[in-house]
Amino acid sequence: MPRLKNSHISIYVLSISANVSRLTKVSSRSLATIVEDKVKQNNWENFSFLNYKKNVETLSIVRERLKRPFTFAEKILYGHLDNPHEQDIERGVSYLKLRPDRVACQDATAQMAILQFMSAGMPQVATPTTVHCDHLIEAQIGGEKDLARAIDINNEVYNFLATACAKYNIGFWRPGSGIIHQIVLENYAFPGSLMIGTDSHTPNAGGLGMLAIGVGGADAVDVMAGLPWELKAPKIIGVKLTGKLSGWTAPKDIILKVAGILTVKGGTGAIVEYFGEGVDSLSCTGMATICNMGAEIGATTSTFPYNARMADYLNATKRGFVADNANLFADHLKADEGAEYDQLIEIDLNTLEPHVNGPFTPDLATPISKMKEVAVENGWPTDVKVALIGSCTNSSYEDMSRAASIAQDALNHGMKAKSLFTVTPGSEQIRATIARDGQLKVFEEFGGLLLANACGPCIGQWDRRDVQKGEKNTIVSSYNRNFTGRNDSNPATHAFVTSPDLVTAFAIAGDLRFNPLTDTLKDKDGNEFMLAEPTGAGLPLLGYDPGSDTYQAPPEDRSVVAVAVAPTSDRLQVLQPFKPWDGSDAHNLPILIKSKGKTTTDHISQAGPWLKYRGHLENISNNYMIGAINAENDKANTVKNAFTGEYAGVPDTARYYRDHNQKWVVVGGDNFGEGSSREHAALEPRFLGGFAIIAKSFARIHETNLKKQGMLPLTFADPAAYDKINPEDTVDIVGLTSLIPGKNLKLVVHPKDGETWETELAHTYNNEQIEWFKAGSALNKMAAANK
Repeated sequence: MPRLKNSHISIYVLSISANVSRLTKVSSRSLATIVEDKVKQNNWENFSFLNYKKNVETLSIVRERLKRPFTFAEKILYGHLDNPHEQDIERGVSYLKLRPDRVACQDATAQMAILQFMSAGMPQVATPTTVHCDHLIEAQIGGEKDLARAIDINNEVYNFLATACAKYNIGFWRPGSGIIHQIVLENYAFPGSLMIGTDSHTPNAGGLGMLAIGVGGADAVDVMAGLPWELKAPKIIGVKLTGKLSGWTAPKDIILKVAGILTVKGGTGAIVEYFGEGVDSLSCTGMATICNMGAEIGATTSTFPYNARMADYLNATKRGFVADNANLFADHLKADEGAEYDQLIEIDLNTLEPHVNGPFTPDLATPISKMKEVAVENGWPTDVKVALIGSCTNSSYEDMSRAASIAQDALNHGMKAKSLFTVTPGSEQIRATIARDGQLKVFEEFGGLLLANACGPCIGQWDRRDVQKGEKNTIVSSYNRNFTGRNDSNPATHAFVTSPDLVTAFAIAGDLRFNPLTDTLKDKDGNEFMLAEPTGAGLPLLGYDPGSDTYQAPPEDRSVVAVAVAPTSDRLQVLQPFKPWDGSDAHNLPILIKSKGKTTTDHISQAGPWLKYRGHLENISNNYMIGAINAENDKANTVKNAFTGEYAGVPDTARYYRDHNQKWVVVGGDNFGEGSSREHAALEPRFLGGFAIIAKSFARIHETNLKKQGMLPLTFADPAAYDKINPEDTVDIVGLTSLIPGKNLKLVVHPKDGETWETELAHTYNNEQIEWFKAGSALNKMAAANK
């Protein structure tokens, strides 16, 4: 039985049951005798192969050193160590040097990642890499027209990505192919592998038993260049699932429940590992949903042990050769008996209720049985204006089939959606398959609008016109994230996330107070009826229809390819290196802004209309911190210039400081930079002359991104100092000339009125990261090494 590493940590017990795996297994001893032929990772690349034998051999070195059982996540991590003989290994303390199997980039972050890779001066990527066009397509009037419009508007960016991918041996998935995470699951994910991706929901691939971790573009560049990737050894949170889902309860409800337990920062610095007999009742795509939304609890990633449902999915997606090889190593692809977890949560799937999380945060979890009471009590708008299903979190064949069964039930009773209802297929393969099998027709008869195979409203790419900005309203989606203004740029929109099943039920009732488990509706004749429980197959009986061909493979002769970047472009800009540290402490730095409350990457560097500038650092820097609330005046994008005394926008004030050779700092609260992996939130302050971000705590990805760009992410050793410091104070950061791991720096605060005071600043730098700071950025250090 798995054990708690620290017995004092609370266990949430919700039940227990039993299960039997039907996978082929081989003993650890016989693994050593297997001669592993070159088995391809996927159907698209002839140069990437499975490495199970090597991973087991690497892990055996660590086993000999540590002499203890490992969790599944640890097996993957330690099996990918760059130097297993000498690597220091302590959860939550050590920095691991790892060798990921793959890199995946979405089009918004790929622009800057590739621009940085070009600066490194290498002829091709050293690690298999793909780029996926999904973020730049705005939902407006419908899938086909929206896609055509996006291709026209973003043609320059798509040409850049297509030519750069061809030049540097990168697989390119064209616009219309689908959302990165669904494409990865369908084509590239495989059990026991380690992948990094430039999107915070990269963990989606954990549904196929891999560790898939969201990173900033600079981390991706390191791996693309063949360098080891560094990760602070995560703690491991175990989630034991017992029983079996039934009725209206869906896989989404598991992560909604976990989010309510752990909150948006409870998973920070940890991998969430699911196990238990309840796992085998979940489909592979259901497990992916759970891992996907693990990003909302701050987790490094989430994963499930390899099982028969994953093998079924691999076979259904024409990767039976991967399943066959994984079956040989099945004992390696699960936790050891007696493995220890740092925290343990137990959830009984038999008694788990459907949940609705929100508004404004994905960890405000409400069981459906209490939703009516809580909504009324809090004064939330109960009229559901828009119901949206799909996205990278919930757009599988199973999701679409279950939602279609509910819509068909309504149609059978003469009813259609009361709310506006949108459908976002996760991939061209899903769209083509539900078109063939009839679910799409049901949605259209139900009143649904088919959106493009892209992120769309989930990331704010939504030209919403049914309400005015500032108008209080409610939307319900099967998405993963619901921060203020995220979906439609309207801070008054109350966004709730739930399963596609409940989204569809809310669309029929048009009311947030509706509970399909207990409440009745009236059919076209006025007769009361209850919606039937949703049904739907996990995999299509006729197999998947691949739909249109949307993949571009790199050409055999890449030497003739020229990367398209116009010098006059307002969308793309070749990067210039940042200046190295000047070797001295920093004095009399103004506070650009002291942000109040939640400061996510959406507050720091908004998406939506700004996505088009993701390849142009100068232009996108015009959105720096414009969504953050200034603690001085409770206003967004209005800060006082310390020298002129005038109020202006945050980017304008930062530029003034930079152009007058004045470094500056930002002060923030807890979990600063939570949300998307967007490295622009770190590039922009560096470009605008920033020196340090001082916060109560940081989200993992954002902290790393800041370090990579030469910014100082520092935390108050005494969190109370956040409340004491004022926006008009100036500060000194002392101790930089002797910066070493584990040694605090000193912050000297000079109030506008009052006596100078001091407090300590903590940091998480290791020796290599300190070299990034001194060089001006990690990229500067890499480029110098390649000269």
